[in-house]
Amino acid sequence: MIIFKKIKYKNFLSTGNQPIEIELGKSPTTLVIGQNGSGKSTLLDALCWALFNKPFRIIKKEQMINTINNSECEVEIDFDVGTKQYKVKRSVKPNLFEIYENGQLLNQNASSIDYQKYLEHNIMKLNYRSFIQVVILGSSSYEPFMKMKARYRRDVVEEILDVKVFTQMDLILRDQQGQLSKEVLEIRHKGDLIQTKYETEMKHFKSLSELNTSGIDDKKAQLESHNKAKQEYTTKIENINKSIEEYKKELEGKEEADSKLKQLEKLETKIEQNIDTHNKSIKFFADNDTCPVCTQSIDKSFREQKGEQLHKKCAELETGIKKLTGEINKVEERINHFGAISQKLSELKVDVAKVNTSLWELNSYCDKIHEDIKQLENKQTDSKQIATDLQQLKEELETTKLETEKLTNQKKYVDILREVLSDKGARGHIIKKYIPIINNLINQYLQAMDFFVSFHLDEEFNETVKSRHRDTFNYNSFSEGEKLRIDLALLFTWRTIAKMKNSVNTNLLILDEIFDSSLDQQGTDDFFKIVNKLKNENVFIISHKGDILFDKFTNILKFEKYKNFTRLQNT
Repeated sequence: MIIFKKIKYKNFLSTGNQPIEIELGKSPTTLVIGQNGSGKSTLLDALCWALFNKPFRIIKKEQMINTINNSECEVEIDFDVGTKQYKVKRSVKPNLFEIYENGQLLNQNASSIDYQKYLEHNIMKLNYRSFIQVVILGSSSYEPFMKMKARYRRDVVEEILDVKVFTQMDLILRDQQGQLSKEVLEIRHKGDLIQTKYETEMKHFKSLSELNTSGIDDKKAQLESHNKAKQEYTTKIENINKSIEEYKKELEGKEEADSKLKQLEKLETKIEQNIDTHNKSIKFFADNDTCPVCTQSIDKSFREQKGEQLHKKCAELETGIKKLTGEINKVEERINHFGAISQKLSELKVDVAKVNTSLWELNSYCDKIHEDIKQLENKQTDSKQIATDLQQLKEELETTKLETEKLTNQKKYVDILREVLSDKGARGHIIKKYIPIINNLINQYLQAMDFFVSFHLDEEFNETVKSRHRDTFNYNSFSEGEKLRIDLALLFTWRTIAKMKNSVNTNLLILDEIFDSSLDQQGTDDFFKIVNKLKNENVFIISHKGDILFDKFTNILKFEKYKNFTRLQNT
C-alpha cells in the first residue's frame, strides 16, 4: 500500500518562492476551498507531475513555471511503500528528477525515461491512467472509466487486479518464442545438410570400395551430370534472386505506409478531441442562457445559431472520422501486405541458402570425384579417412537430432505458457473471477447513493444498465448527476478491489469540484455516508461550497491569492 504523507511545491503555476506544504496523511477528511484562480487545483497538477512527469490538467511544461519568478519550479512528495520511505523531487530551471529511498538517492545512471519507469513499475507499481482512476476524480482532465476505449479500460483493470505482470511475461515469452522458432528452423536445416552430406559421403565411400581402373569413365560421366546439375542450381539461384529484387521493390512503400498510419491515428485522436470539445460547447449553449464569466444574458437566437453550427460541425467531424477509419483500415491492410512480402522474402533467402549449400556440396562432391579419378589413376584409395569422416558426420547428426528435440520441447513449453498467459488462460480466468465481485461492489455503492439500477460489466468491460422496470440503458443514457454517481461507484469499487489485491492501494482520495455541478444535496449526503465508512484513508474535497460543507470535514485548507501569488490562509 502507498501511504502519501506530504507534498511541497514552489514557483509552480501561481505559487511563488514561498513554498506551499500540505500534509496528505494528517486528516481523514479535508475540505479545500478558495476563490476561482486561487490555486486549489494546483495540488492535483503538482501531485501528478511529481509522480508521473505529467500534470493533471493539460498544461505545457514551460507553462508550469511561475511567470513572475520564472525559475526554481520545484515539487517534492513524500510517501511510504511498506516499510520503505520514499521522496521524489522534480524541478524545472534547473531540470531535476531524483528518487530517494530511506534517505539515499537511487542510482541515476539510467535515462530519465528508464528512471521514470523504475518509479512506476518497481516502486509504486502503478501508472498514470490507473492512478487517476483510484485516486482522483476531477472536473478538468479526468477521463471517467466509462468514457475510456475498451483497451484502456482493460489496462486499468489489469493494473488494479495486479495481472499486468502476465502481459509483461507474455511479451518476454513472445520474443523467446520467435527466437526459438528461428533456432528450430536453423537446427533442422543444419540437420538436413548433415544428413545429405552423410548420405553423399556414404555413397562415395561405397563407391570407393568398389572402385577399379575401369571406373574412370563412369566417374567422368558423373562429373558431366553434376556439372549440368550445377548449372541448374545456378539458374535457380538467379531466378530466386530476381524474385527477391522484385519483392524488395514492392517493399519500397513500407516506411511511407507506417508513417501514414501513425499520422492517421494522430488525426483520429485529434478529431475525437474536437468532437468532445464541440459536444461540451453544445451542452453549454443548451444549458446556459447567461454567461458564467461576465453574467450577461446570451441571446436565444445566438444560442440556437451557435448550437446549429456546432451540431453541423460535429456531423462533419463524425463523417470525417468514418472516412478516416476507412483510410486507416486500407493502410493497415497495405501494411499487412508488406508483412506477407517480408515473410516471403525471408523464405526466399532461406531457399537461396539451401541451394547455395547444395551447390557447395555438389562442388565438393565434384572435387571428390576428381580426387577419385586421380586415386584410380594412381591406384590409391584411402577409405580409412572417409570412414573416419563418416563416423564424425554420424556423431554430428546424432548431436543435431538431440539439440533439435531439445529446442522443439522448449518451444512447446513456451507455446503452452503463452496459452496460459493469454486472455483465454490465467489472465482471463482471473478477470472472469473478479467480474461478479466488481459488479456486486458497483451496485452496492450505487444503492448507497440512492441510485437503484442494475449495473453490469461484461468480460470486455462493456456496460449494461437496467432500471427497476428492466429497461436497458448505457452510461451515456443518464444525466450528468447520474453519470457522476456511476463514476463515484466505480472509483470506490476500484479502491476496494485494490485493497483486496493490495495492488493500486493508497490512502489518498482527491475529488475536484464534484459537488459544485452535477451532484445534488441528496447525492452529497449519500456520498459522505460512504466516505465516513472508509478506514485509514485521507480524503481531499476541492469545492466552492465551503459554507455548506464545513461541518462535514475534520480539516480545512483555504487557498488565496496574495500579491499575485497563491498561499495557504490560516483557518
